[in-house]
Formats: sequence, C-alpha cells, structure tokens
Amino acid sequence: MNKVLIVDASESDRRIMSGFLVKSGYEPIDVGSMEAAKDEVAKLPPGAVIVADYKLPDGSAKELVNWQKGEGFSFPVIAVVNNLNGSDLLEVLSDGGAVNVIQRAAIDKQLVETVCKYAKPENIVLQLGNSLIPRSSKAFCEIEQSIERVAATNANCIIFGESGMGKEQIARQIYLQSSRTQKPLIVLEAGGAALVGRHNPKSDRSEMYNRIEGYFQEAKGGTLVIKNIQLLTFEKQSVLLHILEQEHPDVRIICTANSSLLKMVADETFRDNLFFILRQTSIAVPPLRETTEDIPDIADYLLTKYAQKKQQPQKRLDASAIKALKLHPWPGNIRELKDSVLFAAFHVLGDTIGEEDLNFDKSNPDISEDLTHHNPKEERDKIVRAYQRAGTWKGAAKLLGISERFLYKLRKKHRINTDDGNEV
Repeated sequence: MNKVLIVDASESDRRIMSGFLVKSGYEPIDVGSMEAAKDEVAKLPPGAVIVADYKLPDGSAKELVNWQKGEGFSFPVIAVVNNLNGSDLLEVLSDGGAVNVIQRAAIDKQLVETVCKYAKPENIVLQLGNSLIPRSSKAFCEIEQSIERVAATNANCIIFGESGMGKEQIARQIYLQSSRTQKPLIVLEAGGAALVGRHNPKSDRSEMYNRIEGYFQEAKGGTLVIKNIQLLTFEKQSVLLHILEQEHPDVRIICTANSSLLKMVADETFRDNLFFILRQTSIAVPPLRETTEDIPDIADYLLTKYAQKKQQPQKRLDASAIKALKLHPWPGNIRELKDSVLFAAFHVLGDTIGEEDLNFDKSNPDISEDLTHHNPKEERDKIVRAYQRAGTWKGAAKLLGISERFLYKLRKKHRINTDDGNEV
C-alpha cells in the first residue's frame, strides 16, 4: 500500500486528506510541522509521495524539497496552496521543485487524482479513463441524448452536477461526437496552476492574459474544457471575457460546474455576461442518490475493471451489499462509490462482497442543506422519495442527512402520512 506523507499545520485538513487517501487505497501519515516531516521522510518506502503545505509555521514545501536533495531523498512533493496567483506559485513549481500543486479549496477534487500521478506502483487506485460508465437509468439515457444534441452544434456548454459524477467524461464525449475531433482538445482546471500566468517581457499584456490566450491558440479549431469554472477568480473571468468578446477565437468551450455557480452569478461574484457566453446550452447531471438504480451497473463495471487490472476472478456483490449501497446518500457520488467498492474488493477474503465488507466514510460532508434549498414541492418529493428508498422513516432521515425529529416536523408541514408517504 503506497504511503503518502501529509505535512500541513491544519489538523482538520490533514484529517480530511487522510480520509480521501484511505478510501483510495493509500496509507497516509500526517504531521503538522517541518521538523516532524523530516523525521517521517527518512522512514518512507520507495513509491511514496509527499503532500505539503506551501507555507508552514516552521518551513515551506520549498524548504522540504531542498532538504530532501541534501539528504539524498527524491520523493515527489505536491504543494498545497491557498490561492493560485502571483510569483509564489511559480517559485514553488520551478525554483521550489514541487512536481505539482493542488488548491486547498479543491482538495476533494484534486488530491487523489494528483497523488495517483506520482505514487508508484499503484495499488487499488483504478483510473477509469475518459469513457462513460454504461448504465440503464432513464436519467443517464437522457444525458446520452443531450450529448448527441450538443455535439451536433458548436454551442458552448456548461455541464452542471455535483463532484464525482463524471462531468469531464461527458465533456469529452461531446468533443468525440462533434465535428471538431480532428482539432485539439485542451482540458484545464479553473483552480489549477495551468491558468497562472508567466511573464513575457516582450508583451505589454498581463502574465495571466498571455497564458490564457496561449491556450486558445493551442486549441484553435478544437475544444477547450474548463473544469470547475466556479473556481475561476474574478481577474481570470475578466481576461476570459475579454478574449471571447474581442478576439472571437475559433474554439468551442465546454465547462463543468456545481450549483454554486448559479448563486455566484446571482451574488455578482461571477460575471453574468461571461456566464451567458459560456452557457449557450447546458446539461444537468443528477447526483447518484437520485439515480440509485444505476448503482448495480456501476459497481459491476468497477469490479470488472478491477479484476482485469489485478488479473484475478471478478468479485460480486450480494443482495445485502447492493441494498446497503442503494441506501447510502453518496455525497461523493460515483467517485465515492468507486472507492468503497474497490476498498471492499481489495480486503474481502472470498469472491463475494457482503454488507459487512463495505466501509462507508463517516467523515463525509453533511448534505442536509440541500433539502432546505428546494421549493416546497421539491422538498416534499425528496422526503417521499427517501422514504420509498429506505422503507422506514429512520432510514429516510439517514438518507436526507437530518434527524428523525426534524424529519417528523417536515412530515407534518407537508402532510405526509407516517404509514405510506401519502397525504393525510
């Protein structure tokens, strides 16, 4: 099992990162200071990776890299940064010697993917590639139809959905089914280091402008996918808007985003004129907890891929495991499902995975806030749907992420009968 050394002054962030890494089959070791990190580095086996805060109270990621060189170690260091602008980031990537960076605000999206690039050999981490996982629900069939419709046009598109639902794969499918497949596909992370500018002394434009314009030139005639567009800073939004309005590049833009983007537009923290240029059309991807009928198909696909990778007979889920998977709320969606299923496949002794073999992370974020943001009809439908899935009000409360007492108040509010979920 690959070891990952986490060096971060924030105890809560160390705990969150450890949780993500454990679910993905890594063995994290976390420390809160540079001195403690140096002691642990000396114990790391080959193939380990270091994830270090760019600035610690008693040191920095750059200092750790330089210390490693002096001591004869060469473990790759991934720097955790709080923002991605300015010369500090360029320093840690070049002079600082870090192999990559992840944004603290996007740890859940970037940590495991980035660690996986440098942890060798891999253990139970399974990269799913760019294809969509086949499934049979009505919602997924509608997404496939939307992909075909959008691909037939040159319209810019935003793919909305929660983290872990395969939005990037949908974007890639639009590209593959479009008329632009013979031209480049460039994929960028809005909160990533790729959108940080580099100084060009021959240009009178900003470093950031030169960098972003460069990606449009590279993608000319093709497609630019910008992941997590809601993480784009206001300055980068202004640059992107200027390029689109003034230069009219021959590039189709496909963005992925979560629902916070709509709130940002309403709060005027995301430019509405840019939003409407990017959202000429859109695709909404429902979360896994609303398409639980897809869970057996997805799990079987994952277990097939895992068996092929390990060159061993495929393991199966029994009825109790499938029921438990359908009842879990999945705040991390397919990404979390993959981690849970593969973790069970790695540890189970036989060929059959039961409910007792599944490990659901208790540190998952609370999704109860989602309930309060719906209109009354949506709120009521969500409660009834949770009851129908769980079969009991106790189970429904667990699915909704709220207490039974609060659920009882909501049932009274919406006149939902205790016995069958119908109106009183």
